[in-house]
Amino acid sequence: MDLINTIFYFIVAIFILVTAHEFGHFITARIFGMRVDRFFIGFDFFGIKLWQKKIGETEYGIGAFPVGGYVKIAGMVDESLDTDYVNTPPQPWEFRAKPAWQRLVVLAGGVGMNMVLAAIIFIGITAVFGESRTPIGTPAFVEPKSVFASMGVETGDRMVAVNGHKLVFWEEAIDPERLTSQGLQYTIERNGRLITVNAPGNILTRINDSQSIGIRPVMPPLVDQVLKGDPAAASGIKPGALITAVDGKPVSDWTEVVGVISKSAGRKIAVTWMYLPSPVSGTVTPDMVRNNGQTVTSVVVPNKSGKIGISLKQTVPTERRKLGPVESVTSGLGQTWKTTVMTVQGFAKLFTGQEDVRKSVGGPIKIARMANQSAEQGPVSFMYFVAVLSISLAVINILPIPALDGGQFMLNAAEGIMGKEIPFEVKMRIQQVGMAILLSIFALFMINDILNK
Repeated sequence: MDLINTIFYFIVAIFILVTAHEFGHFITARIFGMRVDRFFIGFDFFGIKLWQKKIGETEYGIGAFPVGGYVKIAGMVDESLDTDYVNTPPQPWEFRAKPAWQRLVVLAGGVGMNMVLAAIIFIGITAVFGESRTPIGTPAFVEPKSVFASMGVETGDRMVAVNGHKLVFWEEAIDPERLTSQGLQYTIERNGRLITVNAPGNILTRINDSQSIGIRPVMPPLVDQVLKGDPAAASGIKPGALITAVDGKPVSDWTEVVGVISKSAGRKIAVTWMYLPSPVSGTVTPDMVRNNGQTVTSVVVPNKSGKIGISLKQTVPTERRKLGPVESVTSGLGQTWKTTVMTVQGFAKLFTGQEDVRKSVGGPIKIARMANQSAEQGPVSFMYFVAVLSISLAVINILPIPALDGGQFMLNAAEGIMGKEIPFEVKMRIQQVGMAILLSIFALFMINDILNK
């Protein structure tokens, strides 16, 4: 089932991204009177396609290979390597017959539409759900062996400032834009003392290597519900219980509890928990239980699935601020800009050797896994992933590599500056070299995905 979900969400994500990108080329070409012969989502290698229909001059279709798509514009040297029009004079509806500035707009249309898609998603999420913020006063939970653990940050520390900027919310502390900046320094509070820690220069590689940023607000293991008939209920654990230790090991975060229990299927474990002996009015908080609770230790046997039948009570304080239309647009555009800057800086670090390419980039397999992981966290998380991936696709496509939009853009810009067309044979050879480069990169990414699975 997990494999099916992974494939499904990968196809959904690629379908959304490719449709937006190719529509950008399509609509700008049509605006300038260019004939679009084909509009395909997915590639129809060997003529294998799931659907096709010709409407007017354009053949629309869905290819059987969901790893991209294409728009075939008449009179344009593209990935189809079509040469049928070479020996005929340029026709008014052809790409090659249009002014250079119009050709450049069409070539930039795909990248532009990917940016528009990301902005729409960010604006939509903000407009519907508002901005969620977690006060920085909530202590940190640091995953063992994570990059933040290697920096010396410990569970229970409180984040105070980053690069001298005083923090108000957790979201500022782990803002992706900060992680790409040069010289990242955190100020933390531990037992009343201020400590300064420095992030490594290759922090993005380290985060990608562990598949986790490794730090977040701590979630105290306060039990919300206890399912009747399950092991926890049979052992006497009650709703409102605060778990303080498992098998004698102190725990402060919910994931620590889940980690031990999930690995103990069918084995007796000792769960130490605290509870309030008398009912209280209002919301029960972890601090209330710690200060006024009684301690009990129960023997529990997790079932075959490694579960005991309890659920977490959300105790991390959050503030959600609803935004008006103008504020939502401003916030969404700001997120788009920040994500774009982060992506460009990330690529710059890759090209300069500051980040490990093998661990920081991925092909279809890695993207599929990430799509599934984001979908498991809910539709908002999945759409956020699509928006970030859309920006990444835009940045990749503007790279000046032949066969990418950026390479085509450079060729047509050169033609505009020179005032004449580059010989067809030269453009065809450049396109062929570009296709070979792209296929080689794709193969390397696939191998990298498999080796780093």
